[in-house]
Amino acid sequence: MDELGFPDLATEQIEALCSAAENAARRYVLAKVPAKMVEKLNISVEAEGAKPVNVTVEVDLELSPKMKEFDAEKLAKEAVGEAHKAVENYLRKLSCQS
Repeated sequence: MDELGFPDLATEQIEALCSAAENAARRYVLAKVPAKMVEKLNISVEAEGAKPVNVTVEVDLELSPKMKEFDAEKLAKEAVGEAHKAVENYLRKLSCQS
């Protein structure tokens, strides 16, 4: 990721950042498979540090046995990628505002 010039994040901004990442991952998964075929979807987002902000995203995904042809691990990795894109977009918006 590029170095972004932004002020230290307030608690509310960190919460919004984590929420944006979680929502992006959840939307991505549910856009690829029907919700009724998702047995388990746990998304964990942690943000540490100020400059740079280190964001860790974990997606724990288990699909219905009916979805045996679908690669749940690949989908989870793609969802993590979408979450990281959302983080980058959020931080870019903040850097434009300051």
